Amino acid sequence: MSRKRDISREEIAKQFLLPERQSKIDTLLKQDGQAYCICRSSDSSRFMIGCDACEEWYHGDCVKISEKDAKLIKQYICVRCKEEDPSLTTRWKTKKEHDETFSLIGQEERKSRKRKERGENKNDKKIKKCGECMGCYRTEDCGRCDVCTRKNRHGSSKNRERCKQRICVNALGGARRKRRDSSSDREQSHNDHLKTDYPRHCYGPKCTNSARYGSKYCSDQCGMNLARTRILQILPQRLHEWSLTPPAAEETNKKALDQIRKQQVEVQQILQELDKRHRELDVVIERAKNATIDPRLEHNEDEDTETSMYCVTCGLEIHSKTASKHMEKCFNKYESQSSFGSVVKTKIEGSSIFCDFYNVEHRTYCKRLKVLCPEHCKDPKIGDHEVCGCPLVKNVFSSTGEFCRAPKKSCSKHQFWEKIRRAEIDLEKVRQWLKLDELLEKERQIRTSMANRAGVLALMLHSTYNHELMERISAAQDQQNKLNQRDERVSSRYN
Repeated sequence: MSRKRDISREEIAKQFLLPERQSKIDTLLKQDGQAYCICRSSDSSRFMIGCDACEEWYHGDCVKISEKDAKLIKQYICVRCKEEDPSLTTRWKTKKEHDETFSLIGQEERKSRKRKERGENKNDKKIKKCGECMGCYRTEDCGRCDVCTRKNRHGSSKNRERCKQRICVNALGGARRKRRDSSSDREQSHNDHLKTDYPRHCYGPKCTNSARYGSKYCSDQCGMNLARTRILQILPQRLHEWSLTPPAAEETNKKALDQIRKQQVEVQQILQELDKRHRELDVVIERAKNATIDPRLEHNEDEDTETSMYCVTCGLEIHSKTASKHMEKCFNKYESQSSFGSVVKTKIEGSSIFCDFYNVEHRTYCKRLKVLCPEHCKDPKIGDHEVCGCPLVKNVFSSTGEFCRAPKKSCSKHQFWEKIRRAEIDLEKVRQWLKLDELLEKERQIRTSMANRAGVLALMLHSTYNHELMERISAAQDQQNKLNQRDERVSSRYN
């Protein structure tokens, strides 16, 4: 082990990142102000070598070992350790290990030298750009110079030559003459040609004054007058062309508007049908309230069964007769723990399907369906004499016109049928309202695009010219002019 001059303890530790010497490194870092060597001094600025047995450090000049000799030592044993244990000796590296050590050092030095040269070359290349000529801004080869010709003929150039048009003009040191008269090498402002020493006439209509320096007009009012005159001259012709040849986008937008109106009518019809179903459900529920319980169904419902099942929410084993009620309670319990709120209250005329309960703590309105909200809308208590009232069907879809007369409290076939029917109708209403809202937004976007298409700015900037139509119009005008001239000749002859 060896230590070079003017090297910190951290750098020494980096040189010996071997597991078997980690303890020696830790000892070295902790020994701050400790005495070393046979001279017992704390000077660590000179070259030092450490004993691999006792881990004591010695000055090279004190033990008569130079820094060059230390590179050839594989294991150093101090004099004191040799006296205590004569079997310990200093081992030197073999010739092969010596050559490998010096070859690795030489490789590292060559690599570092190449990195430095490469970095200097890169810096030189970066410096050799002025950033003002066209060669600095070109990104593609011209394809016409000698270098580009060689690349196209023989493939990629071995010397990595650059296109001559991409080489900086100023970095060549006068090898290539800069074009002074080229307007592309220097940036010009849009009004450089107006900055003249001699007076220029104002462009304003019927204006006799001279223009301002760097401007076409003598005042802002002259510019406004010229713009107004141009609009009055050009806009009528553009409007005439627009009326003669409407664009294809206009026809497409009109068809899209017709399609949107048809869909809006369909949505309105569906909403009316849902309102009708809601009224029919109210009639059915009212009819069941006035009916009496069938005694036969009452006895049939009292029959007990021994089957059981597990709740899908809580996992408890429950009786099949009370399964639907238990599952409904479990679902309402967990549903009440989550919130569906909005800061905006529902404003739909003639409908109150949402709960809209105001939460003072969160300052939000509940957005559950009023029928299904277990937190704010509790189900009414069922009486002992209430009838189920669920409409009976045959073959799943065809109605029989009758309804279930079993006790509502104990009817296990039609549990919560009123709530489910109302929720189905309300959910379908919400879907149709969302669809109607999307259609209204599409209609607004189409109408906005149609309004912007025929604006003054669009007509002034763009012109739709139909050559066939204009040829027919010009031919008709020529024919009319010939007829007028013939009539004038005939009238002049008789007069």
